[in-house]
Amino acid sequence: MYYSPKLFMGKPEPCQAFTALGQVTGETVYPFAMAEDFVPFRRDIQFLSVQEAPIQPLIPTLDFIQDKKHWGYAFRFGNLQIDAADFTRIARALGHPELPCTHPASL
Repeated sequence: MYYSPKLFMGKPEPCQAFTALGQVTGETVYPFAMAEDFVPFRRDIQFLSVQEAPIQPLIPTLDFIQDKKHWGYAFRFGNLQIDAADFTRIARALGHPELPCTHPASL
């Protein structure tokens, strides 16, 4: 699952929504140049078609967000693991109510 804080990288317009859902399909980790000075690492992912899911209505129901008033803090460290219940809540909001979570998921 991907959470997008902004509409565009480096621009101030907020998005504040879950915007992608997929499953890792390979073991290889490789660099991917997004800009001349920004080369993050990637893994291959099979993405599903989703509808954007704003985070605001989900905040009260998500267990990984412990401080509901300062909810953005949960996303400050990049990739994080969430439990099956939170995965299911977000997957439903993204338009995949039937998607099972058989092991820990990550954002």
